Amino acid sequence: MSVTTRALADALMSIVGAAAVREHPGGELVGADGRAPQVAVRPRDLGEAARVVAFAHDEKLTVVPRGAGRAQTLGFVPGRVDVVLDLGDLDAIVEHNPEDMTATVQAGVTGGALAARLAAHRQALPLDPPGWGSRTMGGIAATAASGPLRTRYGTMRDLLLGVRFIQADGVLTWGGARVVKSVTGYDIPKLLVGSLGTLAVLGELTVRLHPLPEAEATSLVALANFDAAQELIARLVDSTLQPSRLELLDAAALVASSLPRAAAAIIVSFGSVEAAVRAQQAAVTAEASRMRTRPETMGPGFWRTYDRMLAETGTTRLAISTLSSRVGATATEAAAALAGTPGVVMTAAAALGVVRIAIGGGDTAALAAAIERLRGFVAGDGGSLVIERGPAALRARIDPWGSVPAPSLHLMRALKQEFDPERTLNPGRFVAGL
Repeated sequence: MSVTTRALADALMSIVGAAAVREHPGGELVGADGRAPQVAVRPRDLGEAARVVAFAHDEKLTVVPRGAGRAQTLGFVPGRVDVVLDLGDLDAIVEHNPEDMTATVQAGVTGGALAARLAAHRQALPLDPPGWGSRTMGGIAATAASGPLRTRYGTMRDLLLGVRFIQADGVLTWGGARVVKSVTGYDIPKLLVGSLGTLAVLGELTVRLHPLPEAEATSLVALANFDAAQELIARLVDSTLQPSRLELLDAAALVASSLPRAAAAIIVSFGSVEAAVRAQQAAVTAEASRMRTRPETMGPGFWRTYDRMLAETGTTRLAISTLSSRVGATATEAAAALAGTPGVVMTAAAALGVVRIAIGGGDTAALAAAIERLRGFVAGDGGSLVIERGPAALRARIDPWGSVPAPSLHLMRALKQEFDPERTLNPGRFVAGL
């Protein structure tokens, strides 16, 4: 469709009304990549959203779904953006079944809003990606975002039971189920998690909940270096303990979190009945004493401070996936590769082998070289490195996703062709420009 922005806006206004359409809304709606959309649309319900997608599909326009906008610089710089589909008004908690421990929410519901609703029933959706309180459920699912609680509870892929979604042609349909006992067949919910809105637009999500623990406690163990941290990580991972979170912090992360200074530290939390929490804390104290150190108990507000630090630190963010047994070595290599780079802060979900690196600045060419060095380092263990956030110049210079095995890439291309052959949804941003 080759039309003026005015004509496009008029056509969309006939679907959703004038108040829901903005012309030339500004690049902030899709990130700082200089790819401002022609029009932004904020539908009031799923039916309107589906009609917008159907219109765009028929007119061969591109659609970028948007939640809270926390991951708009994830992936390649988009080549073309016609319509931003802002799902912020789809913010209803459709259903909460305390007895079944499930909830169905629209894609625009934020983590904070859902937590407040569930807390009255002593329940929670244990997902805590950085800034989770203001992130939307649809955005968390589309980006497969996770945080420290992933250690015990997994990611959205593990907690998602069913979805209501808009196909690329505008058809509104269901995948999965609203109950814990899932149906057999193609697992659409898991397929859509992490697909960055390139296969479908998430409209509603049915999720499995967990009870809030009776008691919770967090301990910090300061250590002399990353090697010592790796030794303690191995001791804890190989034990019978069941931590809710097990985080590694470098010296800069400790400072950024207003914690005692050390070369490195492990922070571990447990949530259970009071007696179990006390017993597991005692076990951590025993393991730490073998390494001639002693845990320090963190206050109840620590994880809020830590979440804020993770959410606000760094203009560039890298996520490395490696073996749990290689977290310390990877952190050491990253420190060497990024030596002299301003504002480097490292943390890790230590039990899972997920190393996060926030970077405050630096020369684009030097950053690209450091990233390639780190990719080569982790590749030997089957690891990978993704640029989760970064300036357009960096993501144009170096593949933000890294190399993907040929069989996996073939499958991704086949799925895109099956779900969105006209490349209507968020084209160009995902792996290999899908």
